Amino acid sequence: MAAKSLHDAPKTKSPGSIANSRAATQGQWGRAWEVDWFSLASVLFLLLFAPFIVYYFIMACDQYSCSLTAPVLDVATGHARLSDIWAKTPPVTKRAAQLYTLWVTFQVLLYVAIPDFCHKFLPGYVGGVQEGAVTPAGVVNKYEINGLQAWLITHLLWFANSHFLSWFSPTIIFDNWIPLLWCANVLGYAVSTFAMLKGYFFPTNAKDCKFTGNFFYNYMMGIEFNPRIGKWFDFKLFFNGRPGIVAWTLINLSFAAKQRELHGQVTNAMVLVNVLQAIYVLDFFWNEAWYLKTIDICHDHFGWYLGWGDCVWLPYLYTLQGLYLVYHPVQLSAPHAAGVLLLGLLGYYVFRMANHQKDLFRRTDGRCLIWGKKPKVIECVYTSADGQKHHTKLLVSGFWGMARHLNYTGDLMGSLAYCLACGGGHLLPYFYIVYMTILLTHRCLRDEHRCANKYGGDWERYTAAVPHRLLPGIF
Repeated sequence: MAAKSLHDAPKTKSPGSIANSRAATQGQWGRAWEVDWFSLASVLFLLLFAPFIVYYFIMACDQYSCSLTAPVLDVATGHARLSDIWAKTPPVTKRAAQLYTLWVTFQVLLYVAIPDFCHKFLPGYVGGVQEGAVTPAGVVNKYEINGLQAWLITHLLWFANSHFLSWFSPTIIFDNWIPLLWCANVLGYAVSTFAMLKGYFFPTNAKDCKFTGNFFYNYMMGIEFNPRIGKWFDFKLFFNGRPGIVAWTLINLSFAAKQRELHGQVTNAMVLVNVLQAIYVLDFFWNEAWYLKTIDICHDHFGWYLGWGDCVWLPYLYTLQGLYLVYHPVQLSAPHAAGVLLLGLLGYYVFRMANHQKDLFRRTDGRCLIWGKKPKVIECVYTSADGQKHHTKLLVSGFWGMARHLNYTGDLMGSLAYCLACGGGHLLPYFYIVYMTILLTHRCLRDEHRCANKYGGDWERYTAAVPHRLLPGIF
């Protein structure tokens, strides 16, 4: 649900097209105005089954040692009824509700009450007040970029508690994992419902709203483009980064603490999962200003897909590897561990450097060096909604000359490394790579369909120059 990586082929715009960016993007922006039957069926499927999928995975670990087939076989053979499984599921508790409320409140305060100071002493870090992309209504929103600061403060307090203060056990997240799931669902549905009502009755900017006439699609994909409360509380930026992604590394640390408590050690597999996923999380917050130019902020409206997805789907399914390793403390051989580490670091390198090349190309209007050479480009012309013609360039050098979405390939390499750290005993840890493959492949196809409509014959020249999407020479 939570999306990764940028949304389009790397391109630069001429000054004239920048001045008319609203008109240039009006025709392609965000979610649909009309809903076809397939989109509606997909929306209904996700609304009905995504919460069940999350519950099933977490229940399978809690009651069946992470076996995905055992619950089905138990019910099919009559050894258990659905009511029996539900009866064994921990309910929401007062303690979990208090913890979750405190957690979200703390993250809100870090977001709105403490201006960023990290950019004042960290070379190369871009924080503080930053501008987002131009919205379809022609609005340029300003954001307080302080995610890295929030992550650092949160984790400093976590480590201070673990080693000095002892206010709570470091296993507190694992110990309340399922009761916290119900709390996260309450927040996810509450914020999604509030965002929908807000879009109808008191939108931040009515011109940035989209209505289809279909209740389920509006609820799922959102009505408002940038719902806000006050000047600085932006729903999309907050829920995309906080509380879910800040929590990601805390959840893994709690799982590691539980593994030590139960088995007397933290295995090298758990260390690898913690380290590799922490690299991704830190990269996200280090580049939070860059994130303002991604699909989630630039194109998606805020509905259940982002609201519930960031509250529930992300923290509960992106952390399955750490949860699995609590129940199955895999200790990898040295060559296996080294291979997983190398794959994860290589994937991160490809992901980050591909995005760096794209960002450099855009910022300099192509006046830069890619792999020590002047970049090769495809010159494109497209017509905006107001009938004006605009010129742009598509990069075909560096990683972007190898495949059209090689940043996604790096992302998938890292995702596979998380899964391989868990060995081959169960399917559950590999859900993540399956999900990310589907997500990013679909994103490739969606992006390219939009680009083909936008650039026409120029896009055909681009795909001829860079014929593969994700895997050079294969796909």
